[in-house]
Amino acid sequence: MSPQLSEHFEHSTLQPHWQPLLIGNGQLKLAASQLICTVGPAAQNAYHDAQIYDYAQLRRRDYLWRPPLKMTVRAWTSHPVEELRGTAGFGFWNQPFMPTGQGLPRLPRAVWFFFGSPPNNMALAKDVPGYGWKAATFDAQTPSFFALLPLAPLGFLLMRKQAIYDRAWPIAQKAIRVSEKLLHVDIATPHTYELIWRQTDVDFWVDGELVHHTPCAPHGPLGFIAWIDNQYAIVTPQGRLGFGFIPMPHAQSLTLDSIEIQPLRDV
Repeated sequence: MSPQLSEHFEHSTLQPHWQPLLIGNGQLKLAASQLICTVGPAAQNAYHDAQIYDYAQLRRRDYLWRPPLKMTVRAWTSHPVEELRGTAGFGFWNQPFMPTGQGLPRLPRAVWFFFGSPPNNMALAKDVPGYGWKAATFDAQTPSFFALLPLAPLGFLLMRKQAIYDRAWPIAQKAIRVSEKLLHVDIATPHTYELIWRQTDVDFWVDGELVHHTPCAPHGPLGFIAWIDNQYAIVTPQGRLGFGFIPMPHAQSLTLDSIEIQPLRDV
């Protein structure tokens, strides 16, 4: 069973279970029982990141969190989605790569609340934009995905035909357990975000309202992360790939008021 966490940032320093990561002009500030993660302003040619995570010294197989569990985070950003630059969010993933470039990459798994601004274009869920504030899951380590991998080069070409994309991409999307829902809430206003991660499905809630239910549940174990940065990534079914950094005309922040993670009985 997963451990339990209740964090309200009431101390003057981060508690030992958190590992901070600051890159470029990233900053973390504890004030008024809140943790403020800040980056920017910055030019385009460098990466800036402010994050906390809980898996610094752990092997991936020893990450702390497995279903069934419930995560509750109260948070907000300094700017609305139209003005934020880069990516931000909180939830669970398998750290497929380190922002510092250290270590070997892994195929990704995640269940989280995720924001990405244009030109970010992770268009992996059919009929959902590749950018925006989302509830999202994916798991690229399923047997079904590995079975499709040899067909990927041909698939990228075929997906450029709309009729083929409409019929074939849902099969690939199911194989990588991608499910996304664009959230129509003001990210710059405090909200309570919850997810219930089970073995077979995931529920996402905002302020007590169910906003997304999906049978696409990633396997654990995963680690917790909360971050804000200025990067973008492009991955589309048609084979468009890209990565880079976005200039930030102003400082921007993600404020965390509380984080609670509790194991659930098998449900």
